[in-house]
Amino acid sequence: MKQNEILIKPILTEKANAQQEKLRRYAFKVNRKANKLEIKKAIESFYGVTVIDVNTAVVPGKNKTRYTKAGFIQGMKQAYKKALVTVAEGETIDLYANI
Repeated sequence: MKQNEILIKPILTEKANAQQEKLRRYAFKVNRKANKLEIKKAIESFYGVTVIDVNTAVVPGKNKTRYTKAGFIQGMKQAYKKALVTVAEGETIDLYANI
């Protein structure tokens, strides 16, 4: 798998920001087929940091329902794989530089 296909986007939530400050842990949405070694290589090459640990989790899809004039619309949010990456002490990833 190519390295540009592995990382989809960073996850920017309040919980993820708190983990960045306290634990040096960054959250990314990654390809479902990527393993921990591929994720580690992709982040080290793309951001230029040393990765200590990679934890992954598959987030299940959720049912979503909405009421409109036409009636109920039911759908489902897609499942995705999330990677929590811990970087070495003293190193950071600037996720807001490209915005």
